[in-house]
Amino acid sequence: MTYQFQILHTTRENILQLLNGLNSDQLNTIPPGFSNNVLWNAGHILATQQLLLYGLSGQDLLLPGDFIDRFRKGTHPKEVYEEEVIGFIKGKLRPTAQQAAMDYERGLFTAFKAYPTSYGIELKDIRQAIQFNNVHEGLHFGYMMSLRKNLAGN
Repeated sequence: MTYQFQILHTTRENILQLLNGLNSDQLNTIPPGFSNNVLWNAGHILATQQLLLYGLSGQDLLLPGDFIDRFRKGTHPKEVYEEEVIGFIKGKLRPTAQQAAMDYERGLFTAFKAYPTSYGIELKDIRQAIQFNNVHEGLHFGYMMSLRKNLAGN
């Protein structure tokens, strides 16, 4: 699974670089034709990773419940995200990826509750969840690149 965690790390670094290249207004802008913004997508990948890996394994989540509730599947931006939220998201991209790798290596994810994804596949174990999480994060990174391209002035 080392390779899967390398993919996760690289995706997170690319997302962090994209976030760092935008100001607060740009991170919060929802361009015409879109239903969310760059920052929501970054928060969403954090929330989803927690739910797929930790939640389905019956482990405590590494992020607060109110954060998960703001960015989980089915949500959308309901507010302008202030610097505190922006900093929180940026600050959690690396550590949550690193912690997941360490927790996997130390055997934390022993139990797993099967989960049918909206993507059309069922996750049956932690290995599948880790692989699917990478697909999910790559998909949202693509959304983020498209959002950035559609920001006024870019």
